Amino acid sequence: MTVETQASTLEARHLVKDFRLRSGMRTEVLHAVKDVSFTLRQGRTIALVGESGSGKSTIARMLMKLETPSGGDILLDGARTGRRGRAAAAYRSQVQMVFQDPFASLNPFHTILHHLERPLRIHHPRLSPAQVRQRALDLLERVRLTPATSFIERRPHELSGGQRQRVAIARALAPGARFIIADEPVSMLDVSIRLGVLNLLADLQREEHLGVLYITHDLATARHFSDEIMVLYKGDVVERGPADEVILRPQHEYTRTLLAAAPDPDDLGRLRDEVRAELARS
Repeated sequence: MTVETQASTLEARHLVKDFRLRSGMRTEVLHAVKDVSFTLRQGRTIALVGESGSGKSTIARMLMKLETPSGGDILLDGARTGRRGRAAAAYRSQVQMVFQDPFASLNPFHTILHHLERPLRIHHPRLSPAQVRQRALDLLERVRLTPATSFIERRPHELSGGQRQRVAIARALAPGARFIIADEPVSMLDVSIRLGVLNLLADLQREEHLGVLYITHDLATARHFSDEIMVLYKGDVVERGPADEVILRPQHEYTRTLLAAAPDPDDLGRLRDEVRAELARS
């Protein structure tokens, strides 16, 4: 009899985030995130879509313990997650983030090996120096930076924007993460290389059974690279459902407004197929 392994889950339960803003003698409260709940499962991708200021990145920062929620809970496999010490370290080994700007998220003074060594040494302290280097090389291979030996000693300024973002993805995988929070991972990249990075994330999600929270303002890419879409407006989830359902039959006026401003999803799909065909020929 075959025993199925239950997929891990990362759950946001009634998350709230308020910011207190002082202006002279007055204090105002900005309600950045209002009672947001969802469950991300391994092997699935949820797209969190909304315009700038909608609260997307605040949710990401709370999931990464960079912001403390004003209310609600974050659960990993049904258990509340620690904020400090070993509990926080154990959580971060399972939940990692790919930041929006690969130019800023990598230290220009250090080699690619250094960027991958640090999480490996922190989360796998028993590895020997030789094992650390080999794992770093393996990570570069996993993100399609080949041959890895030609990248490992370079510094970030010697790489293109797309290559830097692939290094950032490799760094997120280094601890052995099961969940990746990808915060606008291609918005700072040239249009010509965005699909390559998105396809890489989609391949890793499928091949390595990752759960991916894909944060974006672009409904077109959300449809093609996600199983489920949540639309966020002023801190509220105003619509959610299977990706095709949200795109083809939007129920909320804000979703329809975002769709009107987005590129034609069918055009994006055709472009993706053309790029894949070209890569297969090269």
